[in-house]
Amino acid sequence: MDAGCAQAHPALLDYKTEKYVVTKNRKVGVLYRFLHLAILCYTIGWVFLTKKGYQDTDSDPYVSIITKLKGVSITKNFRNSQEKIWDVADFVKPSQGENVLFLVTNFIATTGQVQRTCPENPINLDGRCSENLDCVAGEPVVNGNGIKTGKCVLFNNTHSTCEIFGWCPVENESLLRKPRLNEAENFTLFIKNVIHFSKFNFSRANTLDTSDETYFKNCRYNPFSSPYCPVFQIQEIVTQAGWSFEDLSIMGGVVAARIEWKCDLDHPAAECLPQYSFRLQDTKNNFSRTATYYWDQERKEYRDLLKLYGFRFDISVTGEARKFGLVPTAVSLGTGCAFLGAATFLCDLILLYLDKKASFYRSCKYEEAKPPKRQQNIQETNNKE
Repeated sequence: MDAGCAQAHPALLDYKTEKYVVTKNRKVGVLYRFLHLAILCYTIGWVFLTKKGYQDTDSDPYVSIITKLKGVSITKNFRNSQEKIWDVADFVKPSQGENVLFLVTNFIATTGQVQRTCPENPINLDGRCSENLDCVAGEPVVNGNGIKTGKCVLFNNTHSTCEIFGWCPVENESLLRKPRLNEAENFTLFIKNVIHFSKFNFSRANTLDTSDETYFKNCRYNPFSSPYCPVFQIQEIVTQAGWSFEDLSIMGGVVAARIEWKCDLDHPAAECLPQYSFRLQDTKNNFSRTATYYWDQERKEYRDLLKLYGFRFDISVTGEARKFGLVPTAVSLGTGCAFLGAATFLCDLILLYLDKKASFYRSCKYEEAKPPKRQQNIQETNNKE
């Protein structure tokens, strides 16, 4: 039964071993050496030297960010020709930011508002009217400033609008064509960043570890002379983003600030330094509205309404740490060896199936090994018995 199976399926029980045949085919030989050279250059030059395939990586660090803006500005003719001082509590929203903060550079002020009745602003289409029937009492003006009283009144010589009950006079929409906070370009932004690579238990900060309390008040970032001073002047940030402060300060903008860490832990830790880049995301931005409330001598409530324009800073941090590891080294070497084997396989295909003398090379490479004639006769006799 076993002999019958062996005769029926002889190929299943055959064993094929490698046979090396030296051929005098220069074309295939040149291709073979060229592929080997290309694979070695790729493995050594690209995988190991450029991509550092011998290193393990951690590209998911833990990040913390603390930001602070510093500066003082003054505006004139704010209310009753008075001057107003702006400091951190006024021009930064929120006053102590994290990875997102807003710097005021311009604003529209509507001062001395009090709760009473007045005409709606015609800029709100729902507030325009031609008769009292157009103003349903008790309805709010869509995107407006108050509740309709049911009367249609003159706003000016051109427009009639619904009378509303709200904070009057209604919001002023005229924006000055120059920034009110002129000194904002000289304000400074402090960005403190700490990054931790848990895979290697390695932490790094972008600030100098110093006991000098005045260091960060006087220094400015420079990649060569002050790499551990993350204090940037607003004008320099906008310039690095490719714009001028004067062009953007009127209507504001959105600036993306990116901190990138590339740390090779096979080198000293002092060489692990962050790289800063700034890019403008949008050319218009306002921080909605804010109001300051106060009372007169008769305890009547007033407010000053401000529509703020300025720069929104979105700060993001990315990082990658690398260190020598046996596993990535073995994987990179194994990949290179596999490519070398693939080169041999490709040249065999060309030689045995595509070359003009392919049949001759096949006959030389593939040979059936048979036992000697005497042993074959003895085996046949045993099979008959």
